[in-house]
Amino acid sequence: MPEPTRVPADRIVERLAALDDELVAFRRDLHAHPEIGHSERRSTALVADRLRAAGLEPSLLPGTGLTCDLGPADGPLVMLRADLDALPLPDTCAHPWRSQVAGVCHACGHDVHTTVVLGAGLVLAELAEEGLLPLGVRLLFQAAEEVQPGGAIDAIAAGAMDRVAQVYGVHCDPKLDVGRIGSRIGPITSASDPVTVTITSAGGHTSRPHLTGDVVFALGQVITQVPAVLGRRLDPRSGVNLTWGLVHAGTVHNAIPAAGQVKGSLRCLDSGAWEQAAAVLREAVEHVTAPYGVKVEVHHERGVPPVVNDEHATRLMDAAVRDVLGEDAVVLTEQSLGGEDFGWLLTEVPGAMARLGTRVPGGHTYDLHQGDLDPDERAIGAGAAVLVRLALLAGSELRAGS
Repeated sequence: MPEPTRVPADRIVERLAALDDELVAFRRDLHAHPEIGHSERRSTALVADRLRAAGLEPSLLPGTGLTCDLGPADGPLVMLRADLDALPLPDTCAHPWRSQVAGVCHACGHDVHTTVVLGAGLVLAELAEEGLLPLGVRLLFQAAEEVQPGGAIDAIAAGAMDRVAQVYGVHCDPKLDVGRIGSRIGPITSASDPVTVTITSAGGHTSRPHLTGDVVFALGQVITQVPAVLGRRLDPRSGVNLTWGLVHAGTVHNAIPAAGQVKGSLRCLDSGAWEQAAAVLREAVEHVTAPYGVKVEVHHERGVPPVVNDEHATRLMDAAVRDVLGEDAVVLTEQSLGGEDFGWLLTEVPGAMARLGTRVPGGHTYDLHQGDLDPDERAIGAGAAVLVRLALLAGSELRAGS
C-alpha cells in the first residue's frame, strides 16, 4: 500500500461540502433533461462548460461524451469514468426535477455517476493547482453505456485510454445505504449478450404436424433445452445463464405458423466461458431442433464483457473508502448478472468498479431501471470523496513505481 498522501481526508470532505449545493443542482438539471445513448449533446455540453469554468480543457469525443485531463502532463494517468446516458423509460418520481422528456429518464443513476466524477474532478483540479496531485488524472464522461455493445468501445477507439494505467468508477446501488460502498474482487457484473433464434418452415394445419416442420414445438425445445445444454457444456462455476424474454409464433389455434422467434439474454460471469458460449449456443440450437424439419437462424450479438475487478485495484479502492467514509463503510457486495460496459475498459487496463450506496437509511429500497428510482443525494459527496482519495492513492503508487 502506498504512503498516505499529504491531503488529509477531512480536507477532501470539506472541499466537497463547499460544492454540495452546486453538485446537487447539477445532478437535478441532468435528471430533468435526460438523453438516451449517442444523443447526450446537452449533457456533454453541460459537463464541458463546468470544466472550462474551472480552467480545464475538456476534449470532446466523436459524437457525444468527453475526456478531461488534469494534473501533471507527463507519465501514466489514472482514469475516473462516468456514463452520461439515460433510459427510454417514463419518470414516475414526483420531484420538481422530474424528467421533462417524455418517456426518458435517468433510471440507472447515470446522473449521479456523472455528478460524482465531476465533483471529484473539480476537487482534484484544485489540488493540482496546489501541486498536490502526484500523477495526472483523466476524467471520462462516456456516452451510450446502455446501448450494447456499449459506448466504452467508441471511447477506446477514439483514444480515451491512451496513457491510462488504471481505471475506476462507481455505480449506484439502491439496495445499499448511503455512506456505504459495495466492493468485490473478481467478477462483479456479467457479460450480457442479446440472443435471437428464428425458426421457419412451410407451415400447415395442426391436424397434420407430420407434413410440415412444427415451428411452435421446435421453439419449445429451444426454450427448455438450450439453457440446460449450456449448463452442461460450460463450467457451472462461470455463472452462465440464458433466460428468454420474448417468444412469438402464430396467430390462431389450429394452424402451424411458418415462422416463430424467441429472444433472450445470455449472461456469464467468466470471460473464458463467455468466449466459448457463442459456439456452444449455436450448436445446441441446431441439435435440439434437428429432428423437426425446420430451418433455424441464430443471431448472437456480442454485448459487454463481465466487469472483473483487479485484486490490487479493489484493495486500493477499499483503502480510499475507509479513509474518507470510515472503517465500516466497505461492505462485500454480491455478484450481479447485469451488464456494464465498464468491462470493456478493464480489458485495456486493470481497475475496479464499486457499488455506491444510494438508499436513505431505513428508507424505501428502489430498483435500477425503474422510473421511480430516487437516490439519496448525499451519495454524490460520498462517491466523489472516494474517487478523489483513490486518485491520490493510485497516483502516488504509480509514480513511486515508475
